[in-house]
Amino acid sequence: MRFDRRFVVALSISLVWALIVAGVFYRLAGSGAARARAAAQKKIVVAAKPLPMGATLDRDSVKLRTVPEYLFPAGAHALVEEVLERPVISPIQPDEPIVDARLAAKGSGMGLAPLIPSGMRAISVRVNDVVGVAGFILPGMRVDVLVTGRPPNQADTVTRTVLQNITVLSAGQTTQTDGKSPSIVTPVVTLLVDPHQAEAMTLANNEGHIQLVLRNSTDNHLAATRGRQLHDLYGAPAAAAPAPAPARQSAPRAAAPAPVVEKPPAPAPPKSPAPSAPEVDRVIMIRGAITTVTVSPREGHAP
Repeated sequence: MRFDRRFVVALSISLVWALIVAGVFYRLAGSGAARARAAAQKKIVVAAKPLPMGATLDRDSVKLRTVPEYLFPAGAHALVEEVLERPVISPIQPDEPIVDARLAAKGSGMGLAPLIPSGMRAISVRVNDVVGVAGFILPGMRVDVLVTGRPPNQADTVTRTVLQNITVLSAGQTTQTDGKSPSIVTPVVTLLVDPHQAEAMTLANNEGHIQLVLRNSTDNHLAATRGRQLHDLYGAPAAAAPAPAPARQSAPRAAAPAPVVEKPPAPAPPKSPAPSAPEVDRVIMIRGAITTVTVSPREGHAP
């Protein structure tokens, strides 16, 4: 089979030009991508050392690194001044980017205060080994709060669940754990509650005996419980509630007597003068053993 010489030459020239064009395009594309990658770098603030919860950032705590722009996380910062004097609310590891989700607002305080979200409250509860679940209640865990007491006008003791799925902020002065200590024995546990729950917790702590119940942190179900009474445990009939004391009624006040208007006494009729007794003269005559009395009216008087 004979090949056309001119066809072979034309094909060879075409292949050479194609290789030249491809090489030039590849070199131009490569240099453009390199320039694009160099221009897409960005500064980011990262931790210079381990930052525990509650620490306040200063210039020795952070540093700047260069990362590709597409790796710049949401909430990160490019200026060190943006993160200074802000408390840490979640532990940060070295070379980890400093993001807003790990920091509290500037001026929010130190220690436990920055860990309290807006609208929430922290309330401390005195506990013992039983109430504190033998020291196994650690910061970040969730608990239920039970109260045992005797309600008013009821003769039986009752245990009820007053709060559920409550976050533990701290155990004593410990606000975070490193996983090395299995338990923390402390007389005080601080819980994160809202204002309404804080009132219920204070009332339960003052009027009865509280008990903390540990629950799985992934379990957000709120159980509807009716409480348990003492006679439920022993199978005894419920004790009758004491009769309420009768209300003391004040004695009815006597009506004020109507004012009496005294009438002036009627004038007495004039009395006629009583007749005066007639004046008389008496003459006594004694003759031996005989005495004689003679009475005669005076002159001018009727007998």
